[in-house]
Amino acid sequence: MLTLNIFGFKALWSPYFLLFLLAVIAAYFLITIKLRTKFQGSEPLTVKQASLFLTSMAILYAIKGSPLDLMGHLMFWVHGITMVILVLLLPPLFIKGIPAWLWRSILKINVLNALFNLFTKPVIAVLLFNGLFSFYHIPLIFDHIMQNRFYHGGYSFLLFVAAICMWWSLISPLPEYKPLSGIKKVAFLFANSMLITPACALIIFSDSSLYATYHDPEVWGQVMSLCVGSSTFSNLNLSGPELFSSMSLVDDQRLGGVVMKIIQEIIYAVVLAQVFFEWYRKDQEDSEREMNHFLNPTPAE
Repeated sequence: MLTLNIFGFKALWSPYFLLFLLAVIAAYFLITIKLRTKFQGSEPLTVKQASLFLTSMAILYAIKGSPLDLMGHLMFWVHGITMVILVLLLPPLFIKGIPAWLWRSILKINVLNALFNLFTKPVIAVLLFNGLFSFYHIPLIFDHIMQNRFYHGGYSFLLFVAAICMWWSLISPLPEYKPLSGIKKVAFLFANSMLITPACALIIFSDSSLYATYHDPEVWGQVMSLCVGSSTFSNLNLSGPELFSSMSLVDDQRLGGVVMKIIQEIIYAVVLAQVFFEWYRKDQEDSEREMNHFLNPTPAE
């Protein structure tokens, strides 16, 4: 079985992408610390916000710049992990890592504000995100996107933005943008879980390999040429991804569908637990307030 080292350092660790992320991090701290006073209503950056933003950048590099990205072109189950992390774990960390005053400054731009108000409406957000996710995993669409660098990058970015719009209804840091609370959040999570299931089920229960990206040598060669560079790939004389894994294509595909669904359920379960905890705490606070009011009534004027 071959190792990934044959593709070289550049293909494995994406140094240019790392430099780009370091520039984004530098800009983040420049705006939130040194230039903060230029923004209306700004507040000092907290350790929690900085930690969440740095964590989101580290995760983004791990799934798009580390060997995991290359492995996703060789094994579908790795693609499943990186995809679900991109759209279900990364967005909430990113949202919480941006200070509320910076979000307000961004959303003061009229065009962005109008688009954001539209696409963060709960029904539109849930349908848009799950529609784009399912559309991406239609075999014909998937193979076409994977063979074009711009389509792949553009669709990944679009899916990430749709995921931010979806998560916004649950964890918006701005009170004026919080349309859901209590039981509505539970229903929202349930709808998301149900709508993402058909795409996972198609992958899990198929009796054949759906994606030419992993079973057609010509398509796989085109995808890998974009990933590691055409000159590097042509010199390796590889026939297909089976050289890097002992798992059959169908088993690899099924495992990918399973891990996508399991990770999604774990993330939603954690968020659901937080929703119930907040709901319970608010109910307790309301009960204590009513009890205090009953035991210590305000004197009538």
